[in-house]
This record gives sequence, C-alpha cells and structure tokens, in this order.
Amino acid sequence: MTAPLTPHDQPSTPPPYPAPEGPYDEAGVPEEERMALGQELRRGALTALLVAVSGVVMGLLWLWLAPRIPLVSDGKAVYLKDSEGEQAAGGDGTFVLIALGMGVVTGAVAFWRCRRGGVGIVLGLAVGAVLGSLLAWRLGVWLGPTQDLVAHAKAVGAKKVFDAPLELRAKGALLIWPIVATLSHLGLISTFGPRDAQPVPHWDAPAPPPQA
Repeated sequence: MTAPLTPHDQPSTPPPYPAPEGPYDEAGVPEEERMALGQELRRGALTALLVAVSGVVMGLLWLWLAPRIPLVSDGKAVYLKDSEGEQAAGGDGTFVLIALGMGVVTGAVAFWRCRRGGVGIVLGLAVGAVLGSLLAWRLGVWLGPTQDLVAHAKAVGAKKVFDAPLELRAKGALLIWPIVATLSHLGLISTFGPRDAQPVPHWDAPAPPPQA
C-alpha cells in the first residue's frame, strides 16, 4: 500500500490572483484605471496645445533670421540680383536650426513640468510640434514679402531691388521639431527621471520536516 501524503507532501497550489480593488464602470474597467487614462489624455492634449502655440515664436524667429533673396525686374521679367548667392538655401537652413532649438527647449520644458513622463506627454509633444512647425511655416510666409512677384515688381518699378517671398523648399524640415522634441524628452527621462522601485524578493519559508 502507498503511504498517505502528509499535508506537507501535497503539491502546493498558487493562491488565486487578487482582483483589483475599487469600483468598476459599465465596461468593466476599474474606476482608478479609467481616471488615470483620462488624466493622461488631458496632459497630452494640454501639451500639444501649448507646443503648437509656440509655433508662433518659431515663425517670427524664422521671418526675422532668414536671409532675404534680392530680386530685380527689368520691367518684363524678374531675375535674381545675385545669381550665385546662397540665400535660397539659407531660408531652409535657418528653419532647421530654429526647429532644432525649439525641439530641445520644448522637450526640456515638458520634462521639467512632468518628470514622470508618460505616453500622453510624448504624443502631445509630437503632435504639438508638427502643428507648431506648420504654423511657423505658414506664419512666416504670410508675414513675409508678398507672394505675387509680378505685382511687387510693378510696385517697386524697373531696376529696383526687392525681396523674394519667404519659402520653405525642403518640406522635410517640418519634421525636425517633433523628432528632436521627442528624443530630447525621452533622453532626459531615461537619464534624470525617477526610477521604479525594485520589488523586494520574496523567499518562501522552508517547509517543516514531516512528522514521524
């Protein structure tokens, strides 16, 4: 005959997984989790709004710092005053440099305001920076010299030098700000952000020896 198993020899079954505490909504989601998700969405929306509005600053800086392209008209056509000038490429380069600075600044400010980060903050930074870049581009073009070259040339007269419209030829520059903002924010979080507490190791107590 086989000896009966003592309570210590019987296989131990894991305890049931504790159900999360707190009330639930109609979809069965814990109320605490739903509130945390709502707070994360509000943070992301606020971040996107503030970053997008700062595109006004970038647009004004671009308008102020971008080199002007001098044009001249002979009464029939419009020509570059300096055909070998690099002012045309300077407009795109100025936009890229300002976008780099805006990305670093907005990423650092977002980290300073919320050191724990979160998906909402990162998404808000990316979306807001894209909208801010578009706003800066269109604002700079709108506030810059008129886009109607023919009317502008007629207004200033023949043999008179005037500025060409402000343009952004490399549209990929619009992605510089969101990329730099996201990377700088994630880099600051990984370097200076709070660390998650390490779980305390749990050691099972040794079972007492079987009784004789």
